[in-house]
Amino acid sequence: MAPEVIAEMTTKMETTFGNASAVNYYGRQARFVLDTSRHLIAQSINAQNDNEIVFTSGGTESDNTAIIQTALARKSEGRHIITSVVEHEAVLKPMAYLEEIGFEVTYLPVDENGLISITDLKKALRPDTILVSIMMGNNEVGARMPIHEIGQVVAASNAWFHTDCVQTYGLLEIDVQADKIDLLSTSAHKLNGPKFMGFLYRRDGLNFKPLLKGGDQELKWRAGTENIPAIAGFAKAVELANQNKAKHRQDYLAFKQQFIDELTALGIEFEVNGKHNEDELPHVLSIWFKGCPADVLLTNLDLAGVSAAAGSACTAGSLEPSHVLTAMYGKDSPRVSQSLRFSFGITNTKDEISQTVAALAKIIGRLKRK
Repeated sequence: MAPEVIAEMTTKMETTFGNASAVNYYGRQARFVLDTSRHLIAQSINAQNDNEIVFTSGGTESDNTAIIQTALARKSEGRHIITSVVEHEAVLKPMAYLEEIGFEVTYLPVDENGLISITDLKKALRPDTILVSIMMGNNEVGARMPIHEIGQVVAASNAWFHTDCVQTYGLLEIDVQADKIDLLSTSAHKLNGPKFMGFLYRRDGLNFKPLLKGGDQELKWRAGTENIPAIAGFAKAVELANQNKAKHRQDYLAFKQQFIDELTALGIEFEVNGKHNEDELPHVLSIWFKGCPADVLLTNLDLAGVSAAAGSACTAGSLEPSHVLTAMYGKDSPRVSQSLRFSFGITNTKDEISQTVAALAKIIGRLKRK
């Protein structure tokens, strides 16, 4: 977490301990923090009003709520849903659940850049399509979906448009009005805020029942006493991100280019997975190290003090191959088992990039000699 976020949360834990639903002095204190945080976050995505923001425990809850509750609320209008094959598990597993209870899900393929085709989307849309869920940016390879075009296409149909923005919120500009987004999921920890905190944007007029049953907190959209210190920390993280978006994008793109240039200079055999340009997410870099098993590279990098992943950090403990790389290149491609994912954050430095590349060069040199 950013030091400013930690300071904000610490202060709120010490001074703002009331229940935001209470009408006493301490409750009003908490309500003020809740309302001001909600307002700041609503403005950050150009929401029409503050009440379209529902605080949740993070991206997974937001995705589950948007997908499952939309399906259940609209099942009389249709039972067809569209998503992509490269979504996060927090989207794919709710989709699998809906299939088990009688919904039909179309999984759009992607090209070698990790992008869906707008033509495929148009062909997949049907009168009984009630929801389209496509991520804004991919967490494994950094592919940036054509969200604006997708939004325009879906808006002309009967479906609602949901996008998982966990990887992009706080780094890219997001405008739910311009992009015709109906539902949007985020997680605070991706922009140096607290873990287990996020929000769901729900456009006014979209009616479905809450996922969690209980009290009337969060405007009756999400039961459970609000975590005021975490919400305040999230708002502080958003405030900092708003001030530094352009600089962070510039820094991360420079890290990416430095990484690639230094690998090239050392004669390491590699290819970037997906595109490598300014249209893609600046902070995610997926690389195929030809002939080098990803698990061996990861173990040796860890011993050298470098943290990386072979796919999503959420499934890195699994021996299953990356579903994203499999979708992009096929299950028999060596890229699936020989690729690493590097990601950059606000504390990284140019020296750390050089140290990482130097460590890779030593490890790969040993592997090649064997």
